[in-house]
Amino acid sequence: MALTPGSPAPEEVASVDSGTRSTSVRSARRAMARVGGLLIAVSCLLAAPGIASAAPRNPSDAQLGEAQQAKAAAAARVGEITAQLAQARADAEAAHQAALIALQDYEDKQAAYETAQAAADAAAAAAAQAAADLAAGRDDVVAFARASFMRGTTAPGLAALLTSGGPAELIQRAALLDAAGTHKTDVVTQLTVLEDQATAADRSAQQAVEEAAFIKSEAETLLASAQSQEISARAQADDIDRQEDALQAELQAAQQVLYGLEGARAAAQQEAARQAAAAAAAAARPSTPAAPKPPTSNPAPVTGTPAGPPSASAAQTAIAAARSQLGVAYSWGGGGSSGPSYGIAPDTQVFGFDCSGLTQYAYARAGIAIGGTSRDQWWLNRNKRVSVADLQPGDLLFWGSDRSNYLSITHVAIYIGNGQMIEAPDRGSNVMISGARTQSSTYFGAVRPSA
Repeated sequence: MALTPGSPAPEEVASVDSGTRSTSVRSARRAMARVGGLLIAVSCLLAAPGIASAAPRNPSDAQLGEAQQAKAAAAARVGEITAQLAQARADAEAAHQAALIALQDYEDKQAAYETAQAAADAAAAAAAQAAADLAAGRDDVVAFARASFMRGTTAPGLAALLTSGGPAELIQRAALLDAAGTHKTDVVTQLTVLEDQATAADRSAQQAVEEAAFIKSEAETLLASAQSQEISARAQADDIDRQEDALQAELQAAQQVLYGLEGARAAAQQEAARQAAAAAAAAARPSTPAAPKPPTSNPAPVTGTPAGPPSASAAQTAIAAARSQLGVAYSWGGGGSSGPSYGIAPDTQVFGFDCSGLTQYAYARAGIAIGGTSRDQWWLNRNKRVSVADLQPGDLLFWGSDRSNYLSITHVAIYIGNGQMIEAPDRGSNVMISGARTQSSTYFGAVRPSA
């Protein structure tokens, strides 16, 4: 999914505005107050003080009518907001999926930054070495000039020869001047080369640093977007859960009141009938046969290109490693080949794994590098796909919103056989064994890294 700037603030909830929330909360409170009064009435009817064997009291029609109205009103409120909550939950889940995509975008860019930074460090080292070589070359020129001066070769060639003390010194100075002229040319040429090399190395280092800084800035932007989307998605989901819980609690309370009153009436009527028929034989009560269970149907399995047979040792090593992390907390962006770690904000204080961190760790223990994100793990093993019918322990299972686009993948787990898998599910949960959701509409496919 593409990143979308301007994510909604945590207090915003898609399709449910603050006015709707306030109205529903006020309505729920008023309804709960009415239900509370009815509950007291029910408790009085069902648990009246006095002799334990006293006949149950029969609630009035007015009490039953009020309870029925309270239940109907609660059910109506649930019905009115159910569609809004369903849309809001879908929006919150979409925001969460977008955050997972954005997190993987960030991790890819962060890896590119680390590569660019290593190149910048190497370029800086090369520039430093070139600068040191240039300084040494300049020292050579200075040393040459000092030596030439001390030997009398700083004067023009003819003057040096004329000031000689005799024929022997004349011959010696002529040879020295000839050698010095050649050495001077070599020293100056080498110095020019060193200056050019130092300039080129410095320019290359600056370019590498600028490229690394640009990539780092991109990574930071992606991370901020991913964090904003995830925080917003969590706030939306939490708000929806609170609203839904309040409405369901109201409905359940109203139902309990009605059921209690209906039960009290039934008990009173039964007691009256029992007393009236005390002298007669009790009639046998017909039993109600249990309703047959409806047949279940399974959608067609997701197919794929069969991979080769798995390496049993590698697969079992990966599964054992994943099992060793059962109970470890889910941490957004946490974990990797080395094990669990603190995640990315908002999970910087949570030590654990996200889904791909767990599978990466499991296969790293088997000596197999499968990539760092769920979509990388699919892409790097895309030629080892397996169908649902051919799943073997150790295969990786994937889920995404679009089966035609691997970039939509947002979750991965490791299959352990018998229709089960190990996964790091989502926030608030731990690494656990779950049923393999291969019949889900979002099931993307499976690969076999050990093949």
